[in-house]
Amino acid sequence: MTDPQRIHPMHDIEAPSHRDSSPLVPSITPKSDNVNYHHPLPPPPQRTIPMMHSNPPKKRRSCCCKFFCCIFSTLLILIVAIAITAGVLYLVFRPNLPKYSVDELRIINQFDTSGNNNLFVTFNVTITARNPNKKIGFFYVGGSQITAWYEETQLCEGSLPKFYQGHRNITVLNIPMIGQTKDTNDLVNTLEQEQKGTIPLNLKVTQPVRIKVGKLELFKINFRVGCNLVVDSLSANSDIKIISNSCKFKFRL
Repeated sequence: MTDPQRIHPMHDIEAPSHRDSSPLVPSITPKSDNVNYHHPLPPPPQRTIPMMHSNPPKKRRSCCCKFFCCIFSTLLILIVAIAITAGVLYLVFRPNLPKYSVDELRIINQFDTSGNNNLFVTFNVTITARNPNKKIGFFYVGGSQITAWYEETQLCEGSLPKFYQGHRNITVLNIPMIGQTKDTNDLVNTLEQEQKGTIPLNLKVTQPVRIKVGKLELFKINFRVGCNLVVDSLSANSDIKIISNSCKFKFRL
């Protein structure tokens, strides 16, 4: 009995031989016995960026800011306090401005001209001062001045007497005024031509006054009064008619 025929696989000579695909050594890595292929290389060190710190504020600048803040706060408080005080005083006392009027004007002597072209004149002016306030009075102190003008030429001057004007008081003042004007040929001719017409005059008053509120005497201020008059003539020792009379009042500290 014969053995069965065995078939053995044939090896293809032309087929490519099976090789291990894993590389033995990287091509770019030099061969070295000290290289450890089992542990990865450490990462490269990271570059640290320095932190920027702002400069701390200077103490001097902080002190200056506090100083100016204190000044501003103090001024603001003072302004508010003054405004509140002024408002309360206004509501309590209800201040009103005094009123003035020129009631009469007389010439004591005729215009007198001397040989050197100087003009001498004497006026007597009656002024009425009215104080409409209920709780405010006025001390008329020394240093007052009243002047009479024709256009831009001063004719004469005088002063108001010292007195106290109480609440809701009306005071009539008789004020003498004397003056001397130089180089008045043209002025005398103009006044003579206007004797029967309308002659404009201007009275200016400056009067220091101390205010009294209740029983308290306050600061001193200056009253300034300007009165524009138109009279019919400037005849001596005769009644001079005041055609128009307008007075304006203002005050200064």
